[in-house]
Amino acid sequence: MRYVILLLLVCLGFSCNSQAKSPDETPATTTGAPLEAPDIHIQVQGLPSGTAYLVGHYAEQRFRADSAAVDTKGQFTFQRAEPYQPGFYFVYMPDNTALQVLIDADQTFSLKTQAGDLIGAMQAEGSLDNELLYRNLKFEQEIQPKFQSVSERMKAAGEGSPIYAQLKAQQEQLIAQRKAHIKEFTDNYPDAFFTKFKIAGQNPDVKDVRNPDGSVNTQLQVYYYRTEFWGNVDFSDERLLYTPVIYNKLNRYITELTVQNPDSIIASTGQLMQKATGHDEYFKFFANWITLNYDPEKTSLMDPQAIFVYMIQNYFTYERAFWSDSVQIFGLQQRAHEMAASLVGKKGPNVTAKDPSGQLRSIYDLKAPYVIVYMYNPTCEHCMEQTPKLIQLYYEWRNKGLDVYGIAVDTDDAEWKDYIAKTGMPWTNVFDPTNKAIYTKYYVDITPEIYVLGPDRTIIAKNLKVNQIPEVIERDKAKRH
Repeated sequence: MRYVILLLLVCLGFSCNSQAKSPDETPATTTGAPLEAPDIHIQVQGLPSGTAYLVGHYAEQRFRADSAAVDTKGQFTFQRAEPYQPGFYFVYMPDNTALQVLIDADQTFSLKTQAGDLIGAMQAEGSLDNELLYRNLKFEQEIQPKFQSVSERMKAAGEGSPIYAQLKAQQEQLIAQRKAHIKEFTDNYPDAFFTKFKIAGQNPDVKDVRNPDGSVNTQLQVYYYRTEFWGNVDFSDERLLYTPVIYNKLNRYITELTVQNPDSIIASTGQLMQKATGHDEYFKFFANWITLNYDPEKTSLMDPQAIFVYMIQNYFTYERAFWSDSVQIFGLQQRAHEMAASLVGKKGPNVTAKDPSGQLRSIYDLKAPYVIVYMYNPTCEHCMEQTPKLIQLYYEWRNKGLDVYGIAVDTDDAEWKDYIAKTGMPWTNVFDPTNKAIYTKYYVDITPEIYVLGPDRTIIAKNLKVNQIPEVIERDKAKRH
């Protein structure tokens, strides 16, 4: 699996330590305005001398774009020949405080404020985006304590009490004030980078959807919320990728608003990738992030290979993965092909290989309702831990409809037979030194690998520990009855 992740990182096109485009590349802009060389002058009265750092964003990563010396008057300038990538930045200062800054095509402007009151005292000149940014930050600085106070009092009063209704009305009034504040930007400055940034971060309203009995239909609420979640994002604006907004929305959409099983994740991903189609940088970012986020080696999700196979077969193709070359795509497609036959819900492929006596034995020879396909290596530390547990389970469950088909991998004949003798594995054991018997049938990246086949020989579970097998079988029995 490390091979797969390495390929994905190569396909992504940049390393974790430098997520922005390098200075010798042309920074992304979608406004058509030429990017100018930056001359950003900042003064923070009361700031000690030292070094200030300009730090940008790409997805969940941050990168250092520049640094500047702070003089004794708290003045410093970010200035260089190449323009900065348009996006959202923090300016980290010697007193361990930070300023927020938006940078777009016009990169000549000034900010003046005071230590101890960075937001309230801010004066921005030459940059409409930063004027709007700090107008918004000042508003939030004033209204947020009111929200917090009302929320705490509502919690203390308890829903249904007379005071709760009054507090709820106050809360709704505050929400209306915030919406009116944001509407001012959309009405008066619809094309400003700040407005695109601010609107993209807004969440849809939660719809009041009721069941016939009057109770809240939470399932339908989540459906509508998720469906409208990306409605405020302008996918033609690549600058938003260089702010925290897009990553935060993506992470919430995939990991919080989507049920964590492969079918649901694949459905949500398909809807999102459809929105991103035609917007290359978003398409590339979403495809890589989702695939890496469900790395089978790093997630406890059942059958993450299903997500990997879906992503590679649909989005890492020669036609669509414009950011990678044909060799990389071939490697990813090959690995997805190897995984595709052994996904949960698919018919478990039959395997035929020789047992220690040289006799050919097949999975489908076993007649028990439930069959464990156990893929192990004699020198694997985790196999040494799990094999005795599986032997114990086998003896406890063999009269309750369970059998085991053991497949040795990455070993030799003598080592395999010695392991069987040493452990006393009592089930059907096979070994094919060429691995042809299992190739493109049962995928194994880390041993031991456990697959559970049901009565119809459908794969009902995989990537398990031995102690999880009984629960899986009991749950499957309950479904069938």
